[in-house]
Amino acid sequence: MPLKFRKVLIADERYETAGVFDVNNDGIYDIVSGAWWYKGPDFTSCYPIGEVIAVGEYYDDFSTIPIDVNGDGHLDFVTGGWWGNTLRWRENPGQPGVEWPEHVIAKCGNIETTFAWDVDNDGVNELVPNTPNGPLTVYKLDTGPNGRGRGTFTPYTIFDQPQGHGLGWGDISGSGRGDFVLANGWLEAPEDTYRGRWKFHPDFNLGSASVPVLVTDVNGNGLNDLIVGQSHDYGLAWWEQKRDVNGKISWVKHPIDPYNSQYHHMRWVDLDGDGCAELITGKRYRAHCGSDPGTEDQVGIYYFKWNGESFSKQIIDYGPAGQGTGCGIYFDVADLRGRGRLDIIAPGKDGLYVFYNEGS
Repeated sequence: MPLKFRKVLIADERYETAGVFDVNNDGIYDIVSGAWWYKGPDFTSCYPIGEVIAVGEYYDDFSTIPIDVNGDGHLDFVTGGWWGNTLRWRENPGQPGVEWPEHVIAKCGNIETTFAWDVDNDGVNELVPNTPNGPLTVYKLDTGPNGRGRGTFTPYTIFDQPQGHGLGWGDISGSGRGDFVLANGWLEAPEDTYRGRWKFHPDFNLGSASVPVLVTDVNGNGLNDLIVGQSHDYGLAWWEQKRDVNGKISWVKHPIDPYNSQYHHMRWVDLDGDGCAELITGKRYRAHCGSDPGTEDQVGIYYFKWNGESFSKQIIDYGPAGQGTGCGIYFDVADLRGRGRLDIIAPGKDGLYVFYNEGS
């Protein structure tokens, strides 16, 4: 049976990113989105974070990654955007109603969005922004002897060519190390993450690829595949990894949903509790403010379940703009009520919503 969801409007705002974490250390999840944080568990009380630069229909705020950057026991968050050309973190003051100071991590150019992955396999996530016009640089949190953050990051550039639109991370080679997926190929990780040479494989062209590109074994054959949305065009597909007798890698593209556009962000999580992950994604409403193919089509958010041969599409929400809702450039999933079911926190230019997972 398909899952049922209850849709709740949290705020009539147009920020395109939201993150879920415990802001005030009370053991309850809160929602952080743009200039505000919303106190859990009902999210009806909100508190200011600080001004976010607006540019036309956009805000310069394309991720909400919780990290205790300065080691004070309060979770901060990392963001960055296209126009500010900076990767930044906002410092949690530990007191509601007080503005969160903003700190620049790096001037790195236009940021599509940022993800946190454990690139060097030390148990701590690094920051990896997708900078389409710039090199691939990983930012490692500087820590003290106690393992806590010192408030600064060290950059490591591992690929000095423009990345293109789209970024993913996961073990493609089978080495046990995480490789990077770019729009026009993938980077094979060396044994020494920061001093070794990353080998580029120009195996494909993913177009205006989603951020992230998911790296996972879709068909269960022991080889990791790719799941890719078209952020600024029609299409959602998975790319099957193949190996010949000599171990040479090739890729076969399989459509998932070629009839919807602006699949910008996605998550691969166990939504229905059966022990297998589902694909959650949807349309980023007005991704390019009306200039993308399909921008006037109806808006939706969906989950796709692998049935052993292909993906089956299940609709969470769908309808014309103003009725249907998408999922912005950076959405989140979390068990907001402690019921053992993952809910979906969906921001966008059409508002901030929670889709409560009510089971099947």
